Amino acid sequence: MPRLVVGQSATGSRTDVELHYEDHGSGAPVVLIHGWPLSGRSWEAQVPALVEAGHRVITYDRRGFGDSSQPWDGYDYDTFAADLDALLTHLDVTGATLVGFSMGGGEVVRYVARYGTSRVARAVLAAAVPPYLYKSADNPDGGLDDDTIAQFQTGVKTDRIAFLEDFTTSFFSAGRGLTGPKVAVSEPQRQYARHLAEGASPKGTLDCITAFGRTDFRGDVQALAASGIPVLVIHGDSDAVVPFEVSGKRSHEALPGSQLHVVEGGPHGINASHAEEFNRVLLGFLAG
Repeated sequence: MPRLVVGQSATGSRTDVELHYEDHGSGAPVVLIHGWPLSGRSWEAQVPALVEAGHRVITYDRRGFGDSSQPWDGYDYDTFAADLDALLTHLDVTGATLVGFSMGGGEVVRYVARYGTSRVARAVLAAAVPPYLYKSADNPDGGLDDDTIAQFQTGVKTDRIAFLEDFTTSFFSAGRGLTGPKVAVSEPQRQYARHLAEGASPKGTLDCITAFGRTDFRGDVQALAASGIPVLVIHGDSDAVVPFEVSGKRSHEALPGSQLHVVEGGPHGINASHAEEFNRVLLGFLAG
């Protein structure tokens, strides 16, 4: 099991923080960055298609999730971007396409803003949280207000497993609200996503709500635009978790020349619910 030490926990015993990663195939590298509260295993429908198309495919578990370490701290986007930089440096990756799903889209834009594009050739924002989810006076079009954030936090703190049961239903349902109309994946697939989330750090699961819910990525998106690298924005038009109008649409508008693909009837978890379409669009972007 490949693991990389990316730092030390700042509290407690100051133990090493390790990232678990997988590296398959050869060719132009594609780095897949998972969403909350899942792990790199959530890319199961993409890895074979990318490898078979001749790409080197790297997945990893964000700190606190999957088989990576579960420290008490470090659940902020500066740290996440630093973890990603450590991984790319360790693997000597250049010419990469960074694919950020949901929360992972924050890593993509923060990484480019902080570390530039010497290792990055393209970027993909998939059902991603940028430019800014938090609904505030200077961001009235945001999708998460204080009450909603508090509901998420209370759910995780009081009965995390019950919260994950509801959240994974919303994750794969087309519509608005925590329980959309019809789950767009099989019940075993939904339960598998919940199982991936159950093994995550409870503290990391909680802290990441603040990270993705309150981090302002508007400056990072501007940096991505200024970099000039090709960008694909792919989003479901029926996303009940990160609505297209709040995130995908606004990111596309802020990224001149970016490609936009809207998945008709797509919920949040489009890489699983609409895997064939997702893979076709991604591979087309990579070939362009």
